[in-house]
Amino acid sequence: MIRTALASLVAAIGIAAGPVALAQQTPDTRSGLDDRAHAAAAAKADPRLRANNASLDSILADAQRRHPGRVIEVSYDDGEYDIEIRGDDGRIAEFEYSARTGRLIEIDYD
Repeated sequence: MIRTALASLVAAIGIAAGPVALAQQTPDTRSGLDDRAHAAAAAKADPRLRANNASLDSILADAQRRHPGRVIEVSYDDGEYDIEIRGDDGRIAEFEYSARTGRLIEIDYD
């Protein structure tokens, strides 16, 4: 009887811990799609970004096509998006895009 109760308790703890483990994922375990969704949500929240003609999602997709990896930073300043991607090879690429046209202005590699 004690074994049955103990087994039930262990099973209940395991079931309860599953959602907690998923909720505690670090940013490093998220996919690139999640990064784009997060960046797009941040852009929608900022009124300066909503007025731009170019889609941030299409700009992020272009940057990730050029340098596959994980988006680590997206910022907006003076009509330009600055995007940093840590590539699958570990290198960091910094992209600068026109927010109005979506045109790539510059790429720097660290």
